[in-house]
Amino acid sequence: MISITAGWYELVLAPEVGGSIASLTHRGRPILRGSNAPESPLDCGCFPLVPYCNRIRGGAFDFRGRRVEIAPNMAGDASPLHGDGWLTPWTVASQTQSSASLIFAHQPGEWPWTYESRQVFHLSDAGLEAEIDCRNLAQEPMPCGLGFHPYFPCDESTRIETSVECVWEVDDKILPTGVAPALGRYALDGRPACGRGLDNGYGGWGGEMRLVGGDGAVTVMTSPDAGFFQIYSPPSGGLLAAEPVSHANAALNEPEEKWPELGLRVLAPGERMRLRMRLRLEP
Repeated sequence: MISITAGWYELVLAPEVGGSIASLTHRGRPILRGSNAPESPLDCGCFPLVPYCNRIRGGAFDFRGRRVEIAPNMAGDASPLHGDGWLTPWTVASQTQSSASLIFAHQPGEWPWTYESRQVFHLSDAGLEAEIDCRNLAQEPMPCGLGFHPYFPCDESTRIETSVECVWEVDDKILPTGVAPALGRYALDGRPACGRGLDNGYGGWGGEMRLVGGDGAVTVMTSPDAGFFQIYSPPSGGLLAAEPVSHANAALNEPEEKWPELGLRVLAPGERMRLRMRLRLEP
């Protein structure tokens, strides 16, 4: 693992563990859930989503006459999720006292297109700026989506403040069944962050989330490139996954003509897309 610092912030990266953030702290206070010795990205504070976010229904989709089939990549879930990057070691491309960059090069396999992804992390007194990109290195167009999967510590006093327009209701396999207003049990703004029993995607996200702790400290996450927002708030409480993502869950299973409204991109050969995320603590 490698560590970078600036001001009161410290970021620890685990390149070999899916290019993950092992921890992010401010004066020793966790901003993200942390691990000193992660064995899996699911132990970490955040991991990258590339070249798609969340699930592919049944592990198969069609794209311009090609049938793409991908095996499950998480025990107990028939639908593969979160892409390739989080399950593969990344290479440290550069590191300074306050910044670092990681690279992952994908060769064709079940995902049949060649691509390269880079993550760049920069710390300052204003917090963390993180960026992930993906460049299509294949000789043909490639569908693509990006995101981050941060885990935030929370308790019964933590409140979430954010703006969303709609929510995708899901079945018992966490696959979307339809779109509904973000009201009632799905409402977020000003509501408890923990223990909600939610595992849903939201559309029309305003690009900023604030987590207000019982002591008044506020964790702020912004992402100017993510129009979609995935929430995992298990009934047991203790943590919140709040994911800035470029597209809706299972968007690859929808007809290509719907992809623009669902946030999914098609990259031409050599084309690149990126997604940014900023995190800071307001004491």
